[in-house]
Amino acid sequence: MTLIRRFLSVAIAASLISVATAKDANLKIATVDMQELFKQYYRTNEAQKQINVERARIQKHNNERLARIRELETNLGNLKKQIEDPAINDSKKQALFKDWQMQQQEGIALDRERREFLQRRNQALNEKMVQRMKGILEEIRKLVEEQAKTDNYDYVFDKSGLSTSQVPFLLYTKDATDITAGLLKDLNKDAPEESEPAEEEAGAKKAPAPKGGK
Repeated sequence: MTLIRRFLSVAIAASLISVATAKDANLKIATVDMQELFKQYYRTNEAQKQINVERARIQKHNNERLARIRELETNLGNLKKQIEDPAINDSKKQALFKDWQMQQQEGIALDRERREFLQRRNQALNEKMVQRMKGILEEIRKLVEEQAKTDNYDYVFDKSGLSTSQVPFLLYTKDATDITAGLLKDLNKDAPEESEPAEEEAGAKKAPAPKGGK
């Protein structure tokens, strides 16, 4: 499960618009699928596309660092063969061994820097994504609230909300109006024509990790 899906499941679980406890038979009640609104809102798709671009940029930098590490690994292999060659004298072998040690240390340092770079950049991107998704969800919540006031609903329930045990909060509601479709139309009324759902896993192909690492 991707980070955006994990965020969505947590955010939606907390997005129950209202909970009815009154016994008034004249209550006007509506339901809304917050998860559907969030997923189908064009701004959510645009945000995901931008995140994919940034992830691809991070991966590109990572691949460049990996290329240098791969080069060092090849050099180390060649040096090791020379060191083990009985035809090479001891003086030459000592020089080759020093070179091997230097390049090995360089490779270790580069791989450590690469890992720290990935962790730092991915953490920053994840935090940025969470904040943006929270903003989008809040925008949707406000629209639901405005619609509820306009149509004079007493309560609006999020039918996609789940409890901690993954059981829907809303199991049954008599004569409730589902306002999801109308809200989705309002949300996407300014969507650009070329707006399409983003592929969550889009981006550059991940290069294999260096030997002994990830």
